[in-house]
Amino acid sequence: MISKKEIEVRYSETDQMGVVYHANYLIWFELGRTKFLSDLGFCYQSLEDRNIIFPVREVKVQYLKPCRYGEKLIVETRVKEFTSIKTVYEHIIKNTKNELKAKGKSTVICVNKDNFRITKVDKVAKDIYEAYLSIK
Repeated sequence: MISKKEIEVRYSETDQMGVVYHANYLIWFELGRTKFLSDLGFCYQSLEDRNIIFPVREVKVQYLKPCRYGEKLIVETRVKEFTSIKTVYEHIIKNTKNELKAKGKSTVICVNKDNFRITKVDKVAKDIYEAYLSIK
């Protein structure tokens, strides 16, 4: 399954060179992960209501071509690896001309919201675990 999130680059996301500031790609990756979860039929807030969250453990980004103010982009997100503890997402950012702008991976882990201890998603949110298994 590939989830797609459309984004239009805002002026506030660019630097003085008119290019998107590098940290904004991480925000776009997060939008992609949230959209992926939504496409599966879940709301991130409902996970927090179950006392679980998914903080980022690792991110890797390759900046290939600059993104600029006003440009329309598509963030494609798919699951590269999934276990009961962690999920590795693959992200591809393209413009509407299908030019590859950036790509990367983000790894999130499942933790208890109160104490940040790693927890197994299949034990606390079996429906989400099964939904992720079904996309493989």
